[in-house]
Formats: sequence, structure tokens, C-alpha cells
Amino acid sequence: MTATDPALTALSQGWCALSLLHGKIEARIERALQSRHDLSVREYSLLDVLSRQHSGPGGHLQMKQVADAVVLSQSATTRLVTRLEDRGLLTRYLCDTDRRGIYTDVTEAGLALLAEARPTNDTALRAALDEAAKNPELVPLVRAVEELKVPV
Repeated sequence: MTATDPALTALSQGWCALSLLHGKIEARIERALQSRHDLSVREYSLLDVLSRQHSGPGGHLQMKQVADAVVLSQSATTRLVTRLEDRGLLTRYLCDTDRRGIYTDVTEAGLALLAEARPTNDTALRAALDEAAKNPELVPLVRAVEELKVPV
């Protein structure tokens, strides 16, 4: 394949369309969460991921797993955790069985804010997808998002 190969051009255009859709969705959700709940998309995502942990064996995520889930570096995730901890939305404590391990849990205030923000997130997501569906190039991607079944 050469740089002017039609397959590469189509691949690049597909990637650009996906990037455009992601940007439109993230911007819409960011504005809604910031204006109504003083939360960024990343903060909301972090609270959401951590709220799904459980106290049983293997129920707490390691910081690398959290970072992967919110698509940030470990250092950026740690800074984000610290900001949310400073706001009283998260708490950290040492693991009982491995003193090197640090667990991060969502506080009651964090769970309440997450519950309050979830409908805002979902409404903004739906609106962003509806808007994107008006662009014929994005229609297949919107359908793929809508039809995606992720195990819970």
C-alpha cells in the first residue's frame, strides 16, 4: 500500500469521522456536566468507574485499571483522584491485606452527585448522537454506538 492508496485514504477518513463524533459527544457532555454539576467528563467517568467496584475479593480496581478505564495516564488519574478527594467525593485508604495497595472509594456525597449527574450525562449523550445523525458521514458510527451491547 502506498500513501495514496484508496484503502488507506478510506481508513483515514473513517478515523477522522470517529474522532469527530467523539469530539462532538465529549464537548456536549462536558458543557452539560460543567454547567449543571460542576463536573468534567473525566471526573464523571472516574466516579462512574469507581462506583461499580465492590468490597469482595478482586472488587477494588488498581490505579492502572482505573486509568485504563478512564483513558488517562496513571499520573493524571492520580491527580484527578486527589482533586475529587479534596472535594469530598472520593476517599482513599490502605488495603488490609497488602499495605502497598491503596483503595479508592466513592463517598456518599460522590454517589449522590453521580446519581444527580447521570441523567444529565445520558440526555447530553442522546442529544449529541441525534445531532451527529444529521451528518450522513456519521450515521453509521451513531448506529454502531446505539447498537453496541457492553456487558455490565
